[in-house]
Amino acid sequence: MARTWLSIQVELVSGRGENYWPRPGRVFAAARSHGFSQFADAIDTAFARWDRAHLYQFVLSDGTRIGQPEFDDFDEGFIDGATTKLGVLGLGEQFVYEFDFGDGWTHLCTVAPTRIDPVHELGISPTAPLPYRGWGAIPDQYGRRWADDDGEGDEPANPGTSDLPALQPGWGPQLPS
Repeated sequence: MARTWLSIQVELVSGRGENYWPRPGRVFAAARSHGFSQFADAIDTAFARWDRAHLYQFVLSDGTRIGQPEFDDFDEGFIDGATTKLGVLGLGEQFVYEFDFGDGWTHLCTVAPTRIDPVHELGISPTAPLPYRGWGAIPDQYGRRWADDDGEGDEPANPGTSDLPALQPGWGPQLPS
């Protein structure tokens, strides 16, 4: 396959009132024929967002806003992300992706200056945008630190591996020697 795909670096800048530094990021391989809605879904998956019941928008360098057309005035002026293709992006272009306008998960996206061959970079030709490199710790979408965290209690004591089933060496209650 030829070098026809885009390589797009996505860095998490802010969310839930916090700025992140160093910024966690992912690099995506994406065909120019993929839609912005497909790219939004890939970003949200790569950044561990499990509650997808929120709006998103891309803001391109020329001010163009691409997102989800809804039935209210909130999204007036959006271009439909399901029908707009990534092919409108230029090499080296920077733009913004924002997920959940209330919590404002904001990302800086940078298109690489050259195109890539997905088979060479990933070993496959995926059907949707796909991350192929990444770094940094991804914060929980709602700031939860453990499964039952309500945001008010203290962190539970660390049991080490004693609470795990004895399915691996060193897991489970350890008997005194």
